[in-house]
Order: sequence, then C-alpha cells, then structure tokens
Amino acid sequence: MLQTPRGGAGDGTAARDSGLMSIGMVLNTLREEFPEVTISKIRFLESEGLVEPQRTPSGYRKFSAGDVERLGHVLRMQRDHYLPLKVIREHLDAMERGEAVPLPVVGRQRDGEGALEPVEGPTVARIGRAELLAAAEIDESALEEWESYGLVAPLEDGVYDVEAVTVASLVAELGRFGIEPRHLRVMKAAADREAGLVEQVVAPLRRHRNPQTRAHAEARAKELAALTVRLHAALVRTALGVRLP
Repeated sequence: MLQTPRGGAGDGTAARDSGLMSIGMVLNTLREEFPEVTISKIRFLESEGLVEPQRTPSGYRKFSAGDVERLGHVLRMQRDHYLPLKVIREHLDAMERGEAVPLPVVGRQRDGEGALEPVEGPTVARIGRAELLAAAEIDESALEEWESYGLVAPLEDGVYDVEAVTVASLVAELGRFGIEPRHLRVMKAAADREAGLVEQVVAPLRRHRNPQTRAHAEARAKELAALTVRLHAALVRTALGVRLP
C-alpha cells in the first residue's frame, strides 16, 4: 500500500509523537531526490487529490510516511514517465486497490535500467504535440500562445523534447497565480543567457575528437545546469526575502 490509514492528527505534539511530518519536513525529505520541488507544488498535488494529509485542530497539515511515499511516486512518474496527474492518480488508486496495472505510456520512456530508449544523434526522449498537450493538461490555444513567447518550442522534426512537458506544466501552474506567459519572457531571456554561459564552458570539450571527452562535456553541462538552477532559485528567494521552513 502506498498510503497509511488516515486518522485524527491531534495537536502538534501528538503529531510528532505519532511520526507525522510537517509540510516543511516533507519538503526537506523530498528534495533529496527532487531538488526543485516546492511547498506550493506539494499543496498543488494535494489540491489535485494526489495526497490527503491529516490536519491538526489548528489546520496545519501533517503527513504520514505513506503520504511522503505517495508524493515520491507522483513526482517520479512525472519526471521519468511524463504522465498527466489524472493518469497518475488513477494508476496509484488502482495499485492501492491491489490491482496489477501496467504503467501508462506517454512518449518514450526509460527502460528497466533507467536509460532512455536510443534515438539517432544525442540521446533524447521525444513526444508528439498531442502527447505534450495531454501530459501537461493544456489545450492547443495555450500551447500556441506559449510558443509565440518562446517558452516552448518544437524540435526540427516537429516533435518536442520531453523537458517541454516540465516547462508547460510549470507555466500552467504559475498561471494559477495570475502570472501570464508574457510575464515570463524575462525568465526565458535569463535562462538563455545562463545556457550561453554554460555553453561557453563546455564548447571546447564538445568539439574534441575523443568520444570520451565529448561525453564528459555532456556530463559537465548537466552539472553546470543543475548548479545554475540552484543559484537562480537561491537568488530569487534572497531577492524576495523568502525563507523555506
């Protein structure tokens, strides 16, 4: 079972004694595997019915170990299989009922060892336009608008890198806070500048004749990308005076 039985949480002391966790503790636990997860993301998944934490009389959320495990499953299926939340919820509910159900497929998935299926050229997972719309749970008009601002762009053959699913999902989530695609052009411009900086560092390695050196360039690019994302997030939090619990 992915979730533990629900019940009254009682006061904060009782919650701690029973092993329940605050949303801040859950965030810290999940960030070991999902460094980009946020409290708003956890709250959003709750609002979508993916997890149902207990509440104290004061209204604070208290998560069980099963809740955290379920959140991990949800985030993992989004990251590795690019599934829409509705599909993930139905899949997990079926598992909790003891049903043996295969994982739905959206575009290329990872094989049993976690590697993406091979494609020609650089290893990349790709999905079609209809699959992107379904995975991000958006309509055609929204996608067209986002493409007009350069937030999402197809590859040369008209398909999309699956990272487009992540971008589309985040743009949609920001939209729920009243942030429109046109407001995100400054973020896109900043991302392009950061990517250019990383490219300057790894470009000499990518031009090397040695395949191992070129492979090292890709690993270095991923490492630098992760560092720039963390720095960007820290700078935004600092500018806003936001402190995570």
